[in-house]
Amino acid sequence: MASFSYDVLGNIAIIKFSEKIPKKGKINYAKSLMQNNPRIKTIVEKAGKVRGRLRTIKTNYLTGEKTLIADYIENGCRFRFNIETCYFSPRLSNERKEIADRVKKNEKVLVMFAGVAPFSVVIAKKSKAKEVYSIELGRECSKYAEENVKLNKISNVHIIQGDVKRIIPMLAKKRIKFDRIVMPRPQLKDTFLKYTFMAAKKHTEINYYGFGNDAEEIISSIKDDAKRYKKKIKILNVKKAGDIAPYKYRWRADMQVMN
Repeated sequence: MASFSYDVLGNIAIIKFSEKIPKKGKINYAKSLMQNNPRIKTIVEKAGKVRGRLRTIKTNYLTGEKTLIADYIENGCRFRFNIETCYFSPRLSNERKEIADRVKKNEKVLVMFAGVAPFSVVIAKKSKAKEVYSIELGRECSKYAEENVKLNKISNVHIIQGDVKRIIPMLAKKRIKFDRIVMPRPQLKDTFLKYTFMAAKKHTEINYYGFGNDAEEIISSIKDDAKRYKKKIKILNVKKAGDIAPYKYRWRADMQVMN
């Protein structure tokens, strides 16, 4: 029997087959999956890897309604987005709730690489944050982020479309600093901590996501950048936040800026 895994994004399931099987076989698996999950209305196959800075994917239609627009609910929040043009991981649902639980009353929060605003919206709805700034490079993802803010009837989330390397220096010039900075980074070599530190103040907590084989690898890169940019940090916690490949993991490092 062919091996496959899948993610369910509300009305859409995305299947990833681990071996080559005929199209008819894939459609049969998809139909069986839909029969056992009546809430799924569309099933597509993931075609290739996540690509580029915007983390887009390509899919092949298998069965059900022909749509790429997901209508997804998690943590009591509703999200709409295009599955091909907007990166979204349902596997980070618990992470988003955990981060929201860490937010203290009246915190000013910055979410970098915010996508369609899942972290931003969950934080705004599930915590007593004063304001949430949500920065995303992709224009279409930012459009859906605006829609998701309206869908969830929240008013304290500011959607900013643009590159964090350009936006954060602009915020720093205006002396806008944050109590918490959330970094659900794409899998790139750049840690982006240079820009994070610009937006931080003394005692800011940073929730940093990195990729690697072990926690020490992540901590080492963080400490190297802190030293480079003359920032003292305190590592509060490091946890495994999911598998991304055999022997490669997503890690979350929580740290506090001490100067």
